[in-house]
Amino acid sequence: MSILKAKIYSGNKIAGFDQQAVCSFISDSKFNNSDYFIFPGFCDVHVHFREPGFSYKETIATGSKASARGGYTDVCTMPNLNPVPDSEEHLKEQLNIMRKDAVIGVHPYGAITVGESGKEIADLEKMAADVIAFSDDGKGVQSDSMMREAMTRAKKLGKMIVAHCEVNELLRGGYIHDGEYAKEHGHRGICSESEWAQIKRDIELVKETGCAYHVCHISTKESVELIRQAKKEGVDITCETGPHYLVMDDSDLQEEGRFKMNPPLRSKEDREALIQGVIDGTIDMIATDHAPHSDEEKSRGLEKSAFGVVGIETAFPVLYTHLVKKRIISIDRLMELLVINPRTRFNIPMENDFSVWNLNKEITVDPKDFVSMGKATPFEGWKLFGECIATFKGGKRVW
Repeated sequence: MSILKAKIYSGNKIAGFDQQAVCSFISDSKFNNSDYFIFPGFCDVHVHFREPGFSYKETIATGSKASARGGYTDVCTMPNLNPVPDSEEHLKEQLNIMRKDAVIGVHPYGAITVGESGKEIADLEKMAADVIAFSDDGKGVQSDSMMREAMTRAKKLGKMIVAHCEVNELLRGGYIHDGEYAKEHGHRGICSESEWAQIKRDIELVKETGCAYHVCHISTKESVELIRQAKKEGVDITCETGPHYLVMDDSDLQEEGRFKMNPPLRSKEDREALIQGVIDGTIDMIATDHAPHSDEEKSRGLEKSAFGVVGIETAFPVLYTHLVKKRIISIDRLMELLVINPRTRFNIPMENDFSVWNLNKEITVDPKDFVSMGKATPFEGWKLFGECIATFKGGKRVW
């Protein structure tokens, strides 16, 4: 056996990341290079793979391969599909494709309501054994009584409610943040209250029901503070934000669809509050909300393009370059956000899952190089550090 040259992450102890096993996989291979650094398999609890129903945007095969390219070995897929996984029968269609085509661990969400319509609770009991949690991502559950019932039933099933928080009546046709850019360029804005008001409601329902609760892609300073206070009160709540909300704000917007996502890029003050939430532990994890669309759907400018950008292949380089290298957070904290906390909260174990990176390699983000079928990224043209050389799932090379 040759002398090991590659550096293995040796910070926080991570279950399932066996350094000795990793050594056996790489010691005599081309991945044993002194420029390389080995990390445990990342876990993203919020992605859209679009299949079944929208395979022209992304498939489970392409989405899982893109994830592997980004160093991810487990992801959780949102239910805005066709058919929506709101019953055992509809869920099976998705599960069958996953078992056939996924190259990493793919864990589906079940919908909270039938068809994500918000009118009737889905068959949570029949789906519980096969889903990671329940979510109507893309839509907020508007009815207080319906969310209360969903939380009560999820609590009995030992499952978490994962919420896209958005008050429809506060949207008013907006499509970017209701801030300076919107005012200066004549765009309709989405107010911050549309997000934080529903988080505030849900926190009270969690106190009432005792349900485990997770908030998707928070983007406002008010959301950070509400969750911070709820945690101090002992509420069973966690949350995520996305890489783009931590390194961009609405001053970075351009008149292109690749800058349109929901929630939108907020103000500088919101971004700074999110960073502080990452630093102090209020924000538990970073998820990409990888949301691919066709080129045509993202070519209609800010107003008319579809909501959503891709991010699974750029997440680690963005976070490493702009948070770790700038000494805003440590690499240990980044591993908590990408590995430990999502796996612990969502009970997603790993065994011999790792990725090999050249952290000294500077890359330029070029969507033409993406494995994902989606190419719309706000990071196009950015120079970042970190190139994924290989990813292993269960000791098997998947990238």
